[in-house]
Amino acid sequence: MSVKIAEPPALQASGLCFAYPGSSATFADIALTIRAREIVCLLGGSGCGKSTLLRVLAGLQTPSAGNIRFLEAELTEPSPRSALVFQQASLLPWLTVAGNVGFGLDFSRQPELTRAQRTQRVQQAIDAVGLAGCEGRYPAALSGGMAQRVALARALAREPELLFADEPFSALDAITRAEMQSLLVEVVHRWHSAALLVTHDIDEAILVADRIVLMGGQPGRIVREWQIDLPQPRIDQTAAISTLRLEILAALLGQRSST
Repeated sequence: MSVKIAEPPALQASGLCFAYPGSSATFADIALTIRAREIVCLLGGSGCGKSTLLRVLAGLQTPSAGNIRFLEAELTEPSPRSALVFQQASLLPWLTVAGNVGFGLDFSRQPELTRAQRTQRVQQAIDAVGLAGCEGRYPAALSGGMAQRVALARALAREPELLFADEPFSALDAITRAEMQSLLVEVVHRWHSAALLVTHDIDEAILVADRIVLMGGQPGRIVREWQIDLPQPRIDQTAAISTLRLEILAALLGQRSST
């Protein structure tokens, strides 16, 4: 009988603390594991340190204390095997959709690609986010939702083991946001990536996440987690979503009243 070997986690953090110079701690005593191919939503009220924690976990800022291991190696700087998507698409206006998606693939720390490999990666990412046929358009000709699809494709073109996303859909209208949430789940699972999504939206977390992690307090700490076992897509599972939403909302309000 074959024995299934447990897959190592994408990321492990322990004892993480962060404080800006001359300021009190933004968050403290953070321990977090993100499993391979798992979507984790980091949820919490404004000011609890969610976005700062994401930047620290991504290697963009150095923690004041603690340890981060990415793919079982100590993380001290951003890894070429991870990718980030932010609230603003931040596309380069002088590059086409294809140019923006491929931007960064030639950087020195990225794996060296032939021209054919690079073209293939870019086209696969564009196809994955539903923008086939738009390769030659410039950002000025894109809607907000299309621009955010390009930003997601740019991250996917790097074939990341872990995708970091900081409220990437908060500026979109409700319909486009729902479409992008479904797209995120689809492409992350198709790419066999893990993802850490920062959000303040309970419904978004429930619809997208395999696990929801709640931050609260000052300094911010992880105060509770929920494993979400509802099958995808979840949009029609109104009773289960409503029950879970009320539970999470009560926990959020409890954290606010205790600070």
